[in-house]
Amino acid sequence: MKNNSKIIKSTETGWSGIEQKKYKTEGSNFKNISRFSLLDDSTPELNTHTRYFEIEPDGYSSLEMHRHPHSVVVLKGSGSVILDNQISEIHTHDVIYIAPETIHQFQADRGETLGFLCIVDRYRDKPVIPSDDFIHANIQSEKVLKKIRK
Repeated sequence: MKNNSKIIKSTETGWSGIEQKKYKTEGSNFKNISRFSLLDDSTPELNTHTRYFEIEPDGYSSLEMHRHPHSVVVLKGSGSVILDNQISEIHTHDVIYIAPETIHQFQADRGETLGFLCIVDRYRDKPVIPSDDFIHANIQSEKVLKKIRK
């Protein structure tokens, strides 16, 4: 059996040999966010993909949901996360579990960059951007509704 073990060395601006990419190429429901695909299809033995996202101050990820669960580990800074009807402050080393079908969004709203690892199944569904009607039918918290960025 071939040993494909490897180390991806960190650099001052990311990781050696890993390209910093735009978060998404379509849409305008996100702001100032980039992505590094650290362990993906280039590591076929893994059943997961490990990505690092970085959101600049006042930026945010898209408000979305999907059928697959995923885990997030904050590695840099602080911010907020929306999980359905709750908003929580998040800080370095916090761990977030996002259950299937949970409306969620990350925001760098604490005046600093928010960076986090996101680990998802290799085979997963695409994110769904909930419609305004769906959001209002499923989120009752006025505080959350005011916090959502689109």
